[in-house]
Amino acid sequence: MKKLSTKIWLLVVSFLVFTVLFMYALTNFLYERLYVQDTKQSMIEVGTKLTGMYEGGKVADDFVEAVDRYNMYSNINVFAVRNPRELSACVPFDIEYDTLIGPEERQQLLQGNTVTKQGYEKRFDRQLISVVVPLVDNERLEGILYLYFPLEKITELASKDITLIIIAALLFLAFMTFITIKGIGVIMKPLKRLQKASHDMAHGDYTTRVKVTSKDEIGQLSQTFNEMATSIQKSDEQQKEFLANVSHELRTPISYIKGYSEALANGLIPKEDCDEKLGLIAREAERMEKLTTELLQLSRAEQIEKIELMPLVLAESLREATALAEQRAQVKQMRLVVEADEELIVEADEEKLKQIVVNLIENAIRYSDAGTTVFVSACREGKTAKLQVKDYGIGIPAKDLPHVSERFYRVNKARSRSDGGSGLGLSIVDQLIKVHHGSWKIDSIVGKGTTVTLYLPLYAFEDM
Repeated sequence: MKKLSTKIWLLVVSFLVFTVLFMYALTNFLYERLYVQDTKQSMIEVGTKLTGMYEGGKVADDFVEAVDRYNMYSNINVFAVRNPRELSACVPFDIEYDTLIGPEERQQLLQGNTVTKQGYEKRFDRQLISVVVPLVDNERLEGILYLYFPLEKITELASKDITLIIIAALLFLAFMTFITIKGIGVIMKPLKRLQKASHDMAHGDYTTRVKVTSKDEIGQLSQTFNEMATSIQKSDEQQKEFLANVSHELRTPISYIKGYSEALANGLIPKEDCDEKLGLIAREAERMEKLTTELLQLSRAEQIEKIELMPLVLAESLREATALAEQRAQVKQMRLVVEADEELIVEADEEKLKQIVVNLIENAIRYSDAGTTVFVSACREGKTAKLQVKDYGIGIPAKDLPHVSERFYRVNKARSRSDGGSGLGLSIVDQLIKVHHGSWKIDSIVGKGTTVTLYLPLYAFEDM
């Protein structure tokens, strides 16, 4: 029972069997409640009306004849009997008096109560329902009215139209079979498409998609599959691009180091140039070290799902981060200015917050001209702390702004490679800000500078 269609078939068959059994039980219930009970009630009413002609005393011949005349025109068999023990001579089948009227039944008759019985009669080969109505005078049972009626079987009730019923049942079964097959086919078609698409994706075809033909659960599943496939395809492309970028970034310094180290080992470089080449090898090695460090930082930032946030004085954290970048600013003879509200307390991880600010300041220094100033400021804006890092550097073209947080994306690739930029700084910032439940944006004008704005949540007691 591996196929879903088999399970559906079994479900349909089980439903049909249950329906047949239920209808059979319901039919028997209605037969008993409607047909049998109605017949019994009619017989009691007939017997009660006929006893109205009884005037008491011995059962007169006129009364017996009147009952016999009624019996000729009624579909219910009724007899008036003076002595109940003589009943067997009046009915067209064998009956024992003790079976018909026992001590309990006789007591009921003497009290004027009607006795009803239902049982199988072999001669009629069917159930027989009988009603005994007493003719009582002065607490003496003078006679009885005996009414009986053979109950028709359900099959007999339907015997006249049995052929029509069989044909209708066969047509209904054929119709239901056709509808079921078509229905299962319609249900299974999109599932088979999903199965094939999943198989293709498992074998590396991330471009596969399924057609969404409905808005039901299967349609929603197909839509979700397409969204998943798009996400996986995008992730796969990013991974390939990431590996290509890493390979590209590492190829240049490795080739420099390999080439110059082999030349130095083989004595191909004049002694007066050896120090220069060794310095180049050291710079390229430093560049590789920085790249691997940033890759490690990015990997850790992407793996962080939850960090331990604690209250931090934002101004103090900004000053510490600025101090870490001070040496790099001095190399380019640049100034770092911090203006922060001393009362701002944010929920953040101290080391990660410093890493964010240092990355932004180093980016500002890297893409600013010597002798300019980088401003770091912080103020309150609603329930968040607004942190800005502003420079007066080369700026970023508007078309590049949406992509600056992508890994290895660089606006000016030649300039970035020459000064050691890897294009990972803002990717790290983006990941770290997300785990701080904050947001950020970047505004820039080419030739005038760039402003990066961060919004971090304030500590809870700030709202009290």
